[in-house]
Parts: sequence; structure tokens; C-alpha cells
Amino acid sequence: MKALARSLAILGFGLMLCGNVVKAEELRLFDTHIHYSHDAWEQYSAENAVEILREAGLRRAFVSSSPDEGTQKLYRQAPDFIVPVLRPYRKRGELQSWVDDPTVVEMVAERLAANRYAGIGEFHVSGADADKPAVRGLVDLARTHGLFLHAHADADAIARIFRHDPEARILWAHAGFEGRERVEAMLGAHPELRADLSFRFEHVSNGKISPAWRRTFLRFPERFTIGTDTYTPSRWEDVGDYITWVRGWLADLPEPVRSNIAYGNAERLLASNPNAM
Repeated sequence: MKALARSLAILGFGLMLCGNVVKAEELRLFDTHIHYSHDAWEQYSAENAVEILREAGLRRAFVSSSPDEGTQKLYRQAPDFIVPVLRPYRKRGELQSWVDDPTVVEMVAERLAANRYAGIGEFHVSGADADKPAVRGLVDLARTHGLFLHAHADADAIARIFRHDPEARILWAHAGFEGRERVEAMLGAHPELRADLSFRFEHVSNGKISPAWRRTFLRFPERFTIGTDTYTPSRWEDVGDYITWVRGWLADLPEPVRSNIAYGNAERLLASNPNAM
């Protein structure tokens, strides 16, 4: 946690921006990238995990886990707050192998029949692997059930998914870790593509949005979301500091862009599900 605090300080950690103080209660936040996998629930009870998220000032969160039991634990704890998203992983260590597992699609279909979800993911896929049967099967299930896809993917894989289903709704994890210009090009080419900003730091310098990223946010005000990505238990210690940093750079954006990225875009993505939770 200390290392994160130092990094955020370098990036301009704090809430004083543009002569305004942004208080925690003044801006709703919808986190679109939370995980509560088995190693996390061994250290943090569902009650404790929800408390951490609420104390950070979050109002809602998309949650997925490996296995799905973690997501269900949190959902049972706070159904008004937690929005379940289904990962295609039965356990840790399947980030690469799942695309070659012929049983994944059947497993996901069974979970979709048993529980309510807003999306499928976060799943990891690169390049031509997006054309494999397991990936296409998930895309087909998402279309059938009206769900979005949360894809940790490079731009090539995203383009392949859209070729398979041009109407897919995709939340692009970490904006693909692609450069800003590539992100802009992808958003311009695919109207149903959104990008979460988890683990993206280069858009902020000394607490302010960089000029280039500001242009991108203003060009696509309804396409970005925030995310923490608690991919490992230690990340749960950092949620509060990270969200405070997010509030800081959001304060440097004009309305309604600020509110869109903070919560509006996530709420619209959720509402686009015909069986919205």
C-alpha cells in the first residue's frame, strides 16, 4: 500500500484541482473492474470486502472472480451494490488455457442458467485466439443473454470479436494497454466498444489530465469507465487510496464528461442489458 501511495503522490495524488475541492460525497463512482477470487475471500470476508468498497466511496461495482463462488458471496452480501459478471475460469491459472478448453462454453452456459449476471468476463484473449471456438462460444452466449463482454485483449482480438458479432457490447479491460492513438482509433471504429481505465496512469500528470488524453475523453465522453482491478489480495489494501486518486483526476474534467466516466457510462452499459439488474 505504501508503494501505491508513493506512486499516486508522484502522479499528483490529492483532491485539490482547478481551484475546487471534490468531496467524497459529491461524485458517485461505479467501479467496473473488481475481482473477489478465492485467495481474496480467504483474507477478506464478504462483509469486510463490501465494507472496503463502500468506505472508498463506491456506489456500485461490477464483480467477477475465479471461481464464480466469490462473486456470488459478494452479491449475497450486498445485492443492491454488487453487479455480478461471470468469468470463464474455474480456478486461478486458466488465463491462457481457457481458450483451448472445449468444456468452458458449457460451464458458462450452466452458470448463466443458474444465476443472474450483467456480463461475461473478465476473460483474457490475444490476437487470433479470439477466433477459437471457446471465445466465439462466449460471444454467442453474451448475444443470446443480452450481456456485455469484459475482455482483457489486444486490439486485434477486439476487432476479431466484432467481426464475429458486430453488435457485441464490449468493455475493454485496461483499454487494452494500447497507446492512446490506438484506443481512439478502436473507439472510432466500433460504436459498442467501451474502455475501462484500470491500471492506466499515463493520462494523468501532476494530478491533471494530459492534453492529449483530455482530447480523447472529450471526443468519446460516453465510452470510458473507471476500475480498480483487485486481481490479487494485496490490491484490496489499496482500494481507498486508488479511488481517492481517481476522484482527483476526474475533478480536472468538465461536466458531463466527469460524471459519465465516474458512473454514467457504467450505468448505461448496465441498463443496456434487457434483463438489467
